[in-house]
Amino acid sequence: MPLLPTLTLGRRLWLGGPPHPWTAPWLGKKVEMVMMVYDCEGLGLKHLWKPAVDTYGELLSMFEENYPESLKRLFIVKAPKLFPVAYNLVKHFLSEDTRKKVVVLGSNWKEVLQKYIDPAEIPVEYGGTLTDPDGNPKCPSKINYGGDVPQHYYVRDQLAQQYEHSVVVNRGSSHQVEYEILFPGCVLRWQFRSEGADIGFGVYLKTKVGERQRAGDMTEVFPNQRYNAHMVPEDGSLTCSTPGIYVLRFDNTYSFLHSKKVSYSVEVLLPDTASAQQIQGESPNHSS
Repeated sequence: MPLLPTLTLGRRLWLGGPPHPWTAPWLGKKVEMVMMVYDCEGLGLKHLWKPAVDTYGELLSMFEENYPESLKRLFIVKAPKLFPVAYNLVKHFLSEDTRKKVVVLGSNWKEVLQKYIDPAEIPVEYGGTLTDPDGNPKCPSKINYGGDVPQHYYVRDQLAQQYEHSVVVNRGSSHQVEYEILFPGCVLRWQFRSEGADIGFGVYLKTKVGERQRAGDMTEVFPNQRYNAHMVPEDGSLTCSTPGIYVLRFDNTYSFLHSKKVSYSVEVLLPDTASAQQIQGESPNHSS
């Protein structure tokens, strides 16, 4: 089945027809299901920005509600270690039947794709024999490759962000928030803004459990620096490689005159166990 170009999110390519019945002249029949390949190369923490994840979740929900059973199979290739966390954020938008169609492939993904798709219809870049007329192995005339979103499309400044907590950080002091990470691979994600002036922020790993520690007595895992969060809200994330108590510290020790009001939200994102096992080569089964 020929490759059909479509709007891409990240590096995604669609194999098969569009998500609705459509006559394919070269097949002489209607295409009612799609087989998709998601190339996750380059997936990073910046893609876990909460408004973007929420928007993508809405798109998945619309796809599920309006085109049920139109997906035949979805292959994930080049999945980084962060993928289980990203998948865990959106999988609740998918039905159980759709989850069973999601397959995370390992290092032999090129060979596996050829078992389901004619190599003549797979670009050379992805292990097949297809090239563009000019010999380009990526076949850009048939596939829309994703990339960075142009800045003129940015809407962050137009969003009315709601925060879960607010605190006043007194002059010459700091405010610490603790989160326990039970196993490696979890992601700490935060958003915050200050009122009136800038605020310092950093993340630390406690070296002693059960007591408050000064910044200098903890291990700094996200460098402390001052942010103009009163002008532009800040958001960020950190992949926790070590279990323990992580401390998010709002720093106002440098201010001798002014207290700062800080509004913030923090989440601990857990990885999807099944997809993590598949990436590690522990299981060839579908994601769930």
